Order: sequence, then C-alpha cells, then structure tokens
Amino acid sequence: MFPVRLKNVCFILIGSAIFAFGLVHFNMQNNLAEGGFTGITLLLYFLFHFDPSITNLLLNVPIFLIGWKLLGRTTFIYTIIGTIGLSLFLWIFQQNQIPIPINGDMTLAALFAGVFIGIGLGTIFKYGGTTGGVDIIARLAHKYIGWSMGKTMFLFDFIVISLSLIFYLSFREAMYTLVAVFVGARVIDFIQEGAYAAKGATIISEKNQEIAERILKEMDRGVTIFKGQGSYTKRNLDILYCVVGKNEVVKLKQVITSVDPHAFVAVSDVHDVLGEGFTLDENKNPIEH
Repeated sequence: MFPVRLKNVCFILIGSAIFAFGLVHFNMQNNLAEGGFTGITLLLYFLFHFDPSITNLLLNVPIFLIGWKLLGRTTFIYTIIGTIGLSLFLWIFQQNQIPIPINGDMTLAALFAGVFIGIGLGTIFKYGGTTGGVDIIARLAHKYIGWSMGKTMFLFDFIVISLSLIFYLSFREAMYTLVAVFVGARVIDFIQEGAYAAKGATIISEKNQEIAERILKEMDRGVTIFKGQGSYTKRNLDILYCVVGKNEVVKLKQVITSVDPHAFVAVSDVHDVLGEGFTLDENKNPIEH
C-alpha cells in the first residue's frame, strides 16, 4: 500500500510542476487567463501583482476547512499535497523563468498553455489528487443545492473568465484563453481516459459461432456472447462483443466479412482498456507498453 501511495504522491507533484510551468511560461508571460481558482490567482496577479504562489494557498485554506469531510482522508491529503506542490512550483518557476521564443505568437501560447495545464491537471486527477478550489465548491453545491459538479465548475469558470475580460483581458486575449481552456479540457480527458485506446465491436450474424472461432484463432482475441432478442421479430439471438487494438480493426472486419458478408457490425471507441491481452499477458502479468 505504501509504495502505491508514494507513487501517487510523486505523480501528483510531477503534475503540479507541469501545471505550474504552463501557468508561468504561457499564461502569465502572454497575458492569458484561466478558469477556477487558478484564474482568480491570475486575475489578482495582473491587477495587483499579487504572487500567485501565495494567493493560491490563501484562497484554498478556507475551502479546505469547509470541505475536508467531503473529500475523504486520502483524497484530502492528496489535495493538500497538490495545492502546496502547485504553490511551491509556481514560486520556483517565477524565480527561474525560462525564455520561451514564440515571438508573440498567441496561437502557440494558447495551445501550449492548454497542453501543459491539461497534462498537469490530468496527471494530478489520475493519481487521486486535486488542486482544491472549485472541485470542493462543486462538491458542496452538489450536496446542498443539488447542482451537478460539471454545472458548478462551468459556471465558476465562466464568471472568472468574464471578470478577467472586464478587468484586464482584451477580446483577443479572451478568445485565446478560451482556446487554451478547451485544449486543456481535452488533454485532461485524454490523460484520464488513458493513452491506450481500443475499439469495441458488436457483431450480429447468423454465423456467430464460426466468427467467434475465427477471431480467437486468427487474432488471439476473446469474444463474449450476449443473449439478445430482435425488437421486431422477437427472435432470440446471440450477440458477439470483442475488443481489439485500433490497428486490428481492419483485420477484424476482414475476418467477419469472410465468414458472413451480411453480418451487422458496430464499432465504437473504448478507452482505458484493462485486462488480459491489453494490460495483462496470458499469465496475468502486467504488460509494459
């Protein structure tokens, strides 16, 4: 248990460092805003030159005291580590800034801001941490008001970015900020869902058994059989489900159509695949990707 927790703490700190690097070198250097409590720290920085590493802690401490019971002991500890780590790395990178030669290209600034913040936050979330702030407020709103967490976080981000637009952002900078926020959200999803994506195939055919045997023999992939019923015909039928790597989809279709050209096949995205053939080998040992 201890090595797992140590690993989580290490990755939360790495995520905090990546997050802080992006804030300092792309948001702060290019006058870009951000959502959430991070956006408030940037707002105070651009308006009053308050140090974000300090305001980040000052803003989060009262939220911790209010919402610590909602997080649970482990998540609460990871959240404190993530918040303190973010403030520490913000201070370090502000004292040791690296010139980024993008020559005033706001498109590059927005894209890289989104990528660094997305990787940083995605890593923190993936290993059980948060950076406090809006996450806790969203949980409180869900518990006492009944709002969804997504709705609360979106509303908070909208208010913060709107205030930033009123007080210091130009419309051009606000638009680039939205690009950065969008890219960051997509990168967070990518990190949390897993870098390895596969494809799931649902197959309905008169020759299901032969198709299943061919997939197992020629592709070394397992097939699950579900019992179904046609809505119109009311006829009972077997439904095959198989998960393969993205590079195996063409081969899977060839196998299916070679057995039954009229088979019904629906292919969908599958994220974060776990288990034998993907993260475990045939002996149930982890596969190193």
